[in-house]
Amino acid sequence: MIPWLSPGAPFPPVAAALRDPNGLLAAGGRLDVDTLLRAYRSGIFPWYAHDDPILWWSPDPRMVLDPSSVHVSHSMSKTLRNTRFEVLADTAFAEVIDNCADLRRDDGTWINPAIRSVYLELHEQGYAHSIEVWSDDNLVGGLYGLAIGRIFFGESMFHVQRDASKIALVHLSKQLARWGFGLIDCQMETSHLASMGAVPIPRDAFIARLADLVDCGMPPGKWRLEDELIT
Repeated sequence: MIPWLSPGAPFPPVAAALRDPNGLLAAGGRLDVDTLLRAYRSGIFPWYAHDDPILWWSPDPRMVLDPSSVHVSHSMSKTLRNTRFEVLADTAFAEVIDNCADLRRDDGTWINPAIRSVYLELHEQGYAHSIEVWSDDNLVGGLYGLAIGRIFFGESMFHVQRDASKIALVHLSKQLARWGFGLIDCQMETSHLASMGAVPIPRDAFIARLADLVDCGMPPGKWRLEDELIT
């Protein structure tokens, strides 16, 4: 059994999360900016189907990526140097989240109208950010997530051209490394993220790193990628 949260109630400790399904911690509560910031600071994130109650998760292990250790293959290096791609930050957040939702709509996306609304509000407040990959003025890939302190919580990515989401992740990692970020939270393990250098770590280790990172670093605000990230 998992607890039902009343609006504003504290989250249970992440150690209380179920093993099956892995990481399910609580249900209910409120989906607003304050609750989400409190959840992410505690190593918890929402993930639920459109018609379900809000479900809160903290899986064990946790998939993470060190921004300074992103893996760039030889073929990806060639792609990154392709000048037909332009990579920007925070110029099309709504379009990125909509593309991420559309990509998964047939599978029952978790990016429902309530999720979209609150993440747009987080973006307006300078917490949520997007990395966009453009080709001939067309948005062909990107990702979005939250930055709190010196940790980036990745939420979703998409591509309509080959490797465009990987291009976004590499640029994000290079920029975060320059800014001194210590971790990208990838949440769940996937082969795509593993190929880029992400690794699973025990939840306890993730929570310890989280505690060191969330209260230091840049204040919320709009992002701009530095020039010549990729050399």
